[in-house]
Amino acid sequence: MSQGVKKVGENRYRETFGRFLEDFHVGDIYEHRPGRTITETDNTWFTLLTMNTHPMHFDKEYAKGSEFGKVIVASPFTVALMVGMSVTDVSQKAIANLGWDDIKMTHPLFVGDTLYCESEVLEKRESKSRPTQGIVTVRTTGFNQDGVQVSSFIRKVLVMRKGNDAEDLVNY
Repeated sequence: MSQGVKKVGENRYRETFGRFLEDFHVGDIYEHRPGRTITETDNTWFTLLTMNTHPMHFDKEYAKGSEFGKVIVASPFTVALMVGMSVTDVSQKAIANLGWDDIKMTHPLFVGDTLYCESEVLEKRESKSRPTQGIVTVRTTGFNQDGVQVSSFIRKVLVMRKGNDAEDLVNY
C-alpha cells in the first residue's frame, strides 16, 4: 500500500494513499495486504446480490456431486476482491478504470481459503489527450493461502499526475 502523509497545518498531518503516474515503474510488483479469508456468508451474499443462481456457490449437497466435492467461491467475487485489494496501490489516485482484459480463473477458491494478490506494472504512458493524466497497465494475480494461483487479469487505469489530483482541489 502506498501510504504517506501531508502537512495540513502546524503540527497537523493527514494520511494519504495511492500512487500518482510518476510513482509507477514498469516491472515493479506490489504485494497487496492484508489478505482476505472468504466466509460462507461472503460467498452467499455475493451470489444473492448478483442474482447468480448456480447452486455450486451455495448448495453444499449439490456441490458434493461436483469434481470439487464442495461449494466454490463465485469467480466474479474473486475478481472483485482482487480489484478491491489492489486499489490502494494501483488506483487510489485513478480517475477511471479503462478496462479489464485476459481474466483467467486458474484454480477454484473455496470458502475458508485466504486470498492474497499482487500487481505488476506492465506499462505506463502519458495520456495523449489529457496532459495531467496517464495510463497505467497492471497484471493482478491472486493466490490462495498455499501459494496456488487462483486468478489473474490485466487492468488499465487512468491516473493523475502529481499536483492535479482531486484531493488538492477539495482539500481532502
